Order: sequence, then C-alpha cells, then structure tokens
Amino acid sequence: MNTVVLKAEDLDGYLTAEDKNRLARMDTVYQDLMRLFGELAHANRVETRRHAEEGLISRYNDMGNLMQEICAEEAGLHVYSFQTPHESHAEASRLIAKLRDVRTENQEFVYYIQRAYEMLFKLAYGGRAGSDKNYLIVKTPVTVPVDNYAVHKITNIDGFIENTVMCVMLRGALLPSMIMSKEIQEYSSHGYVTPFALFRIKRDERKQENDMEYILDLEKSFFNLSDLDGKDLVFADPMNATGGSLVTVLKYLLAEGIKPKSIRFFNVIAALKGALRVVRALDNCEVYTLWMDPVLNKSAYIMPGLGDAGDRINGIDAENPRNIIQLVADYGDNIARLYRAQLRKIEDTVLSRGAAK
Repeated sequence: MNTVVLKAEDLDGYLTAEDKNRLARMDTVYQDLMRLFGELAHANRVETRRHAEEGLISRYNDMGNLMQEICAEEAGLHVYSFQTPHESHAEASRLIAKLRDVRTENQEFVYYIQRAYEMLFKLAYGGRAGSDKNYLIVKTPVTVPVDNYAVHKITNIDGFIENTVMCVMLRGALLPSMIMSKEIQEYSSHGYVTPFALFRIKRDERKQENDMEYILDLEKSFFNLSDLDGKDLVFADPMNATGGSLVTVLKYLLAEGIKPKSIRFFNVIAALKGALRVVRALDNCEVYTLWMDPVLNKSAYIMPGLGDAGDRINGIDAENPRNIIQLVADYGDNIARLYRAQLRKIEDTVLSRGAAK
C-alpha cells in the first residue's frame, strides 16, 4: 500500500517546553473540572448543584483566560471569540452549544456547521478588504413594466480568494470544504469555484494520543501535485484535535517539492494542543477556529468536544466506510442543488483519478 505515516512523537517534537508546561497546567484544571462533572451529574440537592455549577463557571473562565493569553502570543492562531467584538461572542457561544448538545440531530447539526463556516470565512477574509468595490448586477424576477435589474456593491477580495484550492481531509471535512468553497464563490466577483484536492487520511484508532499514528493513503486520494504548487491551500475540518492529519498531508506535499503560497486551516472547534502543534510545525500557516477547547483525552478526542463530527454530519456507516461518491449521494437533493458547482468539481477530481504522481 502506498502510504505516508506520521507518529505522535514527531508532532510533540514541534512543541516548546513552555507549550508543554502550559498544556500540563490546562490538564490539571480539567482534572478538577471532571470531579465537578461527577458532582453535577449526581446532584440531588439544589445547593450541591449550585456549588458544582459555580465551580464549573469559575474554572472555565480560568481556562478561557489562559487560552486567550497563549493565543495572543501566536500570530498564526485566530480564535473567533478572542478577536471579535464582545457583542459577537454570544452568537458563537450559542452556536457551539447547539453543536455540542447530544439532542442536536443530523439536519440541525449540518445547519449549524454551515453557519459556523460563514462566520469563519468572515473572520479570515472580512478584514482583508480595501477601499475597492466590486459591483454585482443581477436580474430580478420582476418583469413589469420592464425586466428589472439591481446593483449591489461588495468588497473586493478577489485577490485573496481566487488562487485557492480546497484540500479535503476525508470524510468529516467533505461538507465543510464544500461550504467554504461556496463562500469563496459567493464573494468572488467572477463566481470563482475552487478546485478540490481529496486526501484519504485516518488515525489509527487502536492507539492512544501519546503513540497515535496518522496514515495518508495515497492510493485512495485524488489530487494532482502540479495543481497545488504556488496556491493558497485551504483546509476546512470541523475538528482539530491533535493537528496530526493536517501536518501529515502538508509534510508530504512539502517533501514532494510543493511550495504553497499560503496555508489556512479552518476549524469549528480546535484543541489547544492541536492548534499549537500546527503553527509550530508548519511555516506560513494560519489557523482559524470558532472555538478553542482546552484538552485531549487519552484516545486523542477533544474535551469537552462534540463527539465525532464526521458521523454527526454524514451519519454512521452501516458496515464498510462509504467512498467519496457514496457520501456525496447521501447528502441528498437539497445539498446537491445548493453546492452543485462544488460537487461538479469534486466529481471531476474523482472521475479523472488525478491521484498522486
């Protein structure tokens, strides 16, 4: 099998001694939090429940302040609630709360993922606009007394988005990548539809966080190396737990002589450790996340996290993992019509089998 493997110890080699000290502090606070989780889960008295809730709020505030302090020192880390006006924080917090909630089912989960990536797009590109404007002239359905047209001004960010290739780390990243590509299309004055590069990468779930391996299967990936050189590479994965999948893909591309113009990684939720690993391991890389979570468990899952985002977006595979065409088909007619330009690009990529050369 034609594979590339990255090990957890390689990732940890990118962390500084100060990183490790701060992560250890975060782990200590979270261990105390888990004691309070137990109190809250079994609280039979109002006073006991109130005490546990007050403790949770206090410790979450402490962790938030520490994460904000750490991220402020990293030019490549952009966390929505750390970099936007205070009045915007409630929107992000409520959205993340809905995604975390065990009662949020598939269709509603997808709706909030779409909203999340709209917010992330604005975080990354909203401040890049200059004074230049583009004009959109659109024909409306009104035809009396004549055909009607409307003129709309949009900020000119063509130069920031029209060199972009969407890089998909299957499978939970497929729909988020389509959403981000659609945002680029809508903000482009030319209706630019990004090319796609599809990477089949997985973690070895038999292993734990401290000895995890990340396996890039080149035989089941679909991309052309020449299409990636000198481009703005965008990765949209809803969760960044360890950073291992992104680093594996990028280290492979760099070893093949690919020199991206820029690398941007968009996450709905990122673990602090994974975000730090990414910016330490990769030059010219920026991470944009709607929410930062403090720690990982031994199985390398984010805590408090939101579960398996891929399963919650795509549904659970019955037996064998679905291939890319099956996933696209299972999205249904509404998604297919909304993202039809993106789906055509993906189908072209898969059917042409532009695999690694």
